[in-house]
Amino acid sequence: MPRVSHTRTPAGHTPRRGPRLAIVFGDQLDLDSSLIRSLTPDDTVLMMEVAGESRHVPSHAQRTVLFLSAMRHFAQSLRRRAVPLRYVALDDPDNTGAFDTEIARAIDSLRPAEIVCTLPGEWRVKHTVERVGVASGTPVRFMPDEHFLTTPEEFAAWAKGRTSLTMEFFYREQRRRTGYLMQGTGPRAKPEGDVWNFDKDNRLPFGPGGPTPRPRPPVRFEPDDITRSAASAVGTVLSDLPGRTEPFSWPVTRTDALRALDDFITHRLRHFGPFEDAMWTDEPTLYHSTLSAALNLKLLNPRECCDRAARAFHEGAVPLQSAEAFIRQIIGWREFIRGVYWLEGPAYGERNNLNQHGDLPRFYWTGDTDMNCMKHAIGQVLATGFGHHIQRLMVTGNFALIGGVHPRAVSDWYLGMFVDGVDWVTLPNALGMVMHADRRDNAARGATGLVGTKPYAASGKYIDRMSNYCKGCRYDPASRRGDDACPFTVFYWDFLIRARDTLSRNQRMAMILKNIDRMKPQERTQITIDAAALRRRLGIDTSSQPST
Repeated sequence: MPRVSHTRTPAGHTPRRGPRLAIVFGDQLDLDSSLIRSLTPDDTVLMMEVAGESRHVPSHAQRTVLFLSAMRHFAQSLRRRAVPLRYVALDDPDNTGAFDTEIARAIDSLRPAEIVCTLPGEWRVKHTVERVGVASGTPVRFMPDEHFLTTPEEFAAWAKGRTSLTMEFFYREQRRRTGYLMQGTGPRAKPEGDVWNFDKDNRLPFGPGGPTPRPRPPVRFEPDDITRSAASAVGTVLSDLPGRTEPFSWPVTRTDALRALDDFITHRLRHFGPFEDAMWTDEPTLYHSTLSAALNLKLLNPRECCDRAARAFHEGAVPLQSAEAFIRQIIGWREFIRGVYWLEGPAYGERNNLNQHGDLPRFYWTGDTDMNCMKHAIGQVLATGFGHHIQRLMVTGNFALIGGVHPRAVSDWYLGMFVDGVDWVTLPNALGMVMHADRRDNAARGATGLVGTKPYAASGKYIDRMSNYCKGCRYDPASRRGDDACPFTVFYWDFLIRARDTLSRNQRMAMILKNIDRMKPQERTQITIDAAALRRRLGIDTSSQPST
């Protein structure tokens, strides 16, 4: 199990006393962080806008503008506090375009006694800082990220000795620890309503008329001069990025983020729980919060989000099932995912336990497809950098899973194309939850994944039940043969056939796989042939995929 070390000192080096180089990355914009609180007048804060961070995976133009604008607003706050700041703008002619070279340039100029920063949200970035520190003979110290409720060490202690890391068990301990939606304290404390979660109740589709009441769209934040300057720099230096920069309306300051939180609690949380898994055309956000980007950039604290939701429940403004669903996403799923990321280490991203090697179809970058559900789900990502969780899991993710796409191609797309993309959250969600590729090499676990206990694979019938995407689509969600066969349905049955040996060791898949066993051999063969032809048509090249 990798240990998340918070100190790196070059061998044989005696730490010097003196000014520090305090690095603040774009997802660490918390003015109350332990790093910012520790600053002295002799320290210098380094912030860097580097082109390489938008190109190591192709980053959505709007995601890049969001990061840069939020960073520039944060830098403005530091200057108002008279904090010494070295800020490298994207369009600075001396910008070297990468974290390692910019940190090295700052060290050459400032000669700090120590490099200090909050623990980054990505192994790659952490290793970059360590590598530059060793090369320059400068000690490196990582300070804990107090934004989260659970440290990597605490999660590792919880996970130790467990053959299965079930999120529900972790979540219940989190409820007891935090006291959110609990009656009483201590070991006798019970959950409000005597129910730990309402997940089974929160899967309602909309009726034929769509969502009622009509969701109020999230509050808009018009770009100010700083945001416009960030967009201009992106247009000049990174004009080849996917997606569009307009319309841009994301919160880029702490004040904006608090207003967005209030807007969600007041206008959408009430209906969030029951309909969190529903989808509808021309309703990209429905009752969802759209707060994940502000949370991941640290403009919002998870505690204040949960406090507001719990208060709204206790005041009778929202039902328990909605408050619980929102709080579970934050103290349960969000903390669990981060724990898995740091527990499993850098090699986690290379797992591919279903042995899938297909290319990501081109339409993931263009939205140019005749599948109505994919056109809507991808189209709104290209337009805004946003998709709610069920679109990610059961539309764009489900299609990649059952189509046989390589899991790393999917996780890289999720990292770059969503405005809330940070590696600690997107990698376990995409690789584990979406692609079911993260099974540990542990015979006791069989085919059960680390993040998801079963693959979230579904045919077109699921999408038809949970949305109106299939209405007017040229494909029939119930059909797996012929010209009108839904690609989701074709790939779903092909996936079960291809992965049958692996999935047969997962007890949760036993009933589903019986449907495969009842098929005649020639029918299974025909599905395999049809799926292969469909892959060729859609550009899912599996030429490097070993036969199974």
